Amino acid sequence: MLPDAGIVPAVPGPEGARAHSGIPVQAGQGAERPAAGTELRSRAEAEAYVASVCFKHGPPRYLGVELEWLLRPARPADPADLADLLGALGPHAPAPLVPGSPAAPLPHGSVVTVEPGGQVELASPPIAGLGPLVAAVEADSAALHARLAARGLSPEPRAADPVRPARRLLQLPRYRAMERAFDRFGPHGRSGMCSTSAVQVALDAGERTELPARWAALHDLGPVLVAAFANSPLLHGRRTGWKSSRLAAWLALDPARTAPPPSVDGDPAGAWAERVVDTPLLCVRGAGEWTTPEGVTFADWVEGRLDGRRPTVADLEYHISTLFPPVRPRGFLEVRYVDGQQGADWALPVAVLAALTARPAVVDRVREICAPTRLRWTSAARHGLEDRVLAAAAAEVFALACAELPALDPPPGLLSRLVEVTERRVAAGRCPADDPLPGEPPAGGPLETLEIIPSPTEGALP
Repeated sequence: MLPDAGIVPAVPGPEGARAHSGIPVQAGQGAERPAAGTELRSRAEAEAYVASVCFKHGPPRYLGVELEWLLRPARPADPADLADLLGALGPHAPAPLVPGSPAAPLPHGSVVTVEPGGQVELASPPIAGLGPLVAAVEADSAALHARLAARGLSPEPRAADPVRPARRLLQLPRYRAMERAFDRFGPHGRSGMCSTSAVQVALDAGERTELPARWAALHDLGPVLVAAFANSPLLHGRRTGWKSSRLAAWLALDPARTAPPPSVDGDPAGAWAERVVDTPLLCVRGAGEWTTPEGVTFADWVEGRLDGRRPTVADLEYHISTLFPPVRPRGFLEVRYVDGQQGADWALPVAVLAALTARPAVVDRVREICAPTRLRWTSAARHGLEDRVLAAAAAEVFALACAELPALDPPPGLLSRLVEVTERRVAAGRCPADDPLPGEPPAGGPLETLEIIPSPTEGALP
């Protein structure tokens, strides 16, 4: 995000760089924010703060994107080496991981961070216009991957590690606490943290009157785009039986923290504020090892049910940063449900989301198309476009995106690539996971199935 943008979290993130792909807050929005050290004394106070900072209103102008990549060494089964990765990043390495590093942005302003399992992430600045955003991120991605290639590191084309077991490289207190908390639910927390990658798209929340429909449409689109862009059929050396093993792991690792909302109707800010304060604490920060209280919500803390001090505004902001739903409001709207894509195809979900939210009339049409697929998250992750209901909606959604994209002045080649994917892949009911890459077993191959069971939100494949 931009400095002082008023978007949660207000402090630098745990990897040592501000979340950079956020949207600048429009001028003249609301009262001055309380200081980070201000104590919170009631649930109502906490909810009011969340609602005031997580949704900012104004004309939709900016786009941003965060791209994550798993990295493949020269011998793919070798464990990741953090020292080698940080050496490759050089002056772009995050400062907490390399003391004294300038953590310099890439040439077009993107910031580099490192995820717990050694995934590298590029976070763009907020940019007005799809064409300029794609051009900047392509250039910065090329610069980043050239540095990685010099150390024999290449991007994994899948969104889940197809070979190696989950292994956390970062020893920061946040990730130690996160691992302990997720381990209570099973093994999938470590997989989600350390062995997956995504394309995360940042969009303006829009004008106050448009916000409820934009918020709802991004959720309604979720199962359709999960299915169409599913790109993680293998995980830890096994064909899992899921098209998006990445999303399956995230839905399973801590449903209170990661599940989509049961409804997106009504007031988004009020519903999100309630969810935030009712979500159990992932951790409580301290001078040494951070604690991981079990079953204690932020509402419990603010009501004095946790020994020690009362929570502050900074504690609430940090708590918000530990929720990972498919769409997360951070002043802007952060879409988190799309698998990482191979090569330049990261731009496709960005283009689709930008095109389908550019005009209120298109947003309304999206909601109509996606009405039959709402809440089909589990089926989307497991079956992709083999789910006939999702396939029918995807065909209409992608055709609409192709029709709307020219108005956004896309960069050369992006529209033709979207048309090609729509006609040859989506219309055929296929997603990236359906096409084995060199060295991978085909569907139904000899690798054993790894069963991942997220909390079900809908019935079986029709």
